[in-house]
Amino acid sequence: MLQTDFTELLRQSDVFGHLDTDALEALGRQLVWFGLPGGRPLYKQSEPADAMYLLVSGSLGSFDGPTELTRLISAGDSVGEISLVSGESRQATVRALRDSELLRLDRAAFEALVSRYPQAMLGVARVAIARLQKRLRNEDSPGNARTFALLPVDAEVPARALAMQLAMALEPYGSCAVIDEEHGAGRGSDWFAEREAQVRFVIYLDTRGDALWRQRCLRQADVLLLPTQAAQPARPWPEGAPLHPSRAGHRPRHLILLHPGRQPSLGAAQRWRAQFSGELQHHHVGGQADIARLARLISGHARGLVLAGGGARGLAHLGALRALREAGHVFDSVGGTSIGAIIGAGVAAGWELGEMTEVYRRAFIEGRPLSDWTLPLVALTRGRRAALMLRRAFGALDIEDLTLPFFCMVTCLSGDGMVAQRRGPLWLWLRASSAIPGVLPPVLHHGRVYIDGALMNNLPTDVMATDGIDHITAVDIRAEISLLTTAEEYATPPWWRLLLQRQTIQRPGLVSTLVRAGMVNSEAPSLHRRERADLLITPPLEHIGMLDWKDWQRAIEAGYVHTLKVLEDQQR
Repeated sequence: MLQTDFTELLRQSDVFGHLDTDALEALGRQLVWFGLPGGRPLYKQSEPADAMYLLVSGSLGSFDGPTELTRLISAGDSVGEISLVSGESRQATVRALRDSELLRLDRAAFEALVSRYPQAMLGVARVAIARLQKRLRNEDSPGNARTFALLPVDAEVPARALAMQLAMALEPYGSCAVIDEEHGAGRGSDWFAEREAQVRFVIYLDTRGDALWRQRCLRQADVLLLPTQAAQPARPWPEGAPLHPSRAGHRPRHLILLHPGRQPSLGAAQRWRAQFSGELQHHHVGGQADIARLARLISGHARGLVLAGGGARGLAHLGALRALREAGHVFDSVGGTSIGAIIGAGVAAGWELGEMTEVYRRAFIEGRPLSDWTLPLVALTRGRRAALMLRRAFGALDIEDLTLPFFCMVTCLSGDGMVAQRRGPLWLWLRASSAIPGVLPPVLHHGRVYIDGALMNNLPTDVMATDGIDHITAVDIRAEISLLTTAEEYATPPWWRLLLQRQTIQRPGLVSTLVRAGMVNSEAPSLHRRERADLLITPPLEHIGMLDWKDWQRAIEAGYVHTLKVLEDQQR
């Protein structure tokens, strides 16, 4: 690589782009070019920091521990500047996800450059501080992929048609090239690096099943796209590498399930996922809208919806959804807690808004899920009516069968704490997510005890952000929930006095106290989680009680009217 290449690359970087020509040329003379094969570590956690690096081509992954990929580093990005400036040891392990080329700037060369051109420190310090602040706030971006290997399980998969449609769907976010065996077989690394530098995205496509070309696709890719016909019997991929995270280099893997119709086939995701181990995302594709959603998800441009818990007030979500849909908002991923998870599951299932409203009206107003009172040895209710309500609404659906990626928050009292549940029977985990302590009994499953997710995370925007979602819309419908009283007492009066005073003295009821107590713990973190939302909607719902299901129409209207106002204010 020529020095002029160094200068142009440095001019485009966030770290050194502000330097003048003389400083860039001086910096270029200090840089050392080298290649790093895929899978090799650049440096390991706790090692002393002796250099920073600029990625010329390929991709790197930052890992917390041996296998947890926390950030993808693309061509043009720098890495290692925080430790270089602070003098601390490396905070993470960085490995090449595929064959990569880098420029190295040693500490001694960096210090000599700064002594001559002090402004060089400004860009490095600015990037280092920004990244450190994001790390301290747990807001690290997972990074965006640029190259994809599209490797079908067999020749029956219409891989070329999928690749071309996906390339068109990626075009709004940058130019995209599709390279197949005819164009790429026998080419050297420089040819591939040159093609990747010319466009924003590259899809490496296999349609013939040639083992050597498939290996080349694997070596060039940031992300693996693994399409199959969902209705076919599940079987392993030919080379086996995509099936295990270590053999795939711990790169993101996306299982693409192709369906002949718009609705996913029940059980198909579970069958095909069983072929894999480790972290794996799957997508149901049955039409153009699904391909557009896939493009947004894999390129880092997806839009997520997060719905909070809050009892009967949660029906305001339906009004907010109506306003958002009228304004043309489309969501690619959904998550929620308690009633927010229940309503979010309807969104993820692809239900129409009218259908959703009717299902939830029957479920909560006619079904009266909290009316099976019992001797309170475990909880005030048996939980049977709540479970039947959810089973009637969602049937045999598993979370994996939902059209959109979905998670619901639960709290595990058996040591796991906060859990984002992404797999398993949908009705069961919705029941766990809404198990208000003392009101509904906990869900006991595989030796563990699960209760309401609101105890630890009532507005899981942080979980959605960790999934790499670019834009998050959050509806926090709890408002200010304060229990007030006109009594002055430290012990409950006899029951007959309670009856006589019920019109004159205000006391909190048992259920209201339990519901309120169950949400106190997540209030302070929720303030930070609100800040993670790009569009935050908080309908005023103080006039509706947490368990006032009879006010369902007022709740929906409040959510609708407030969301319209928020959207109008946003356009000004």
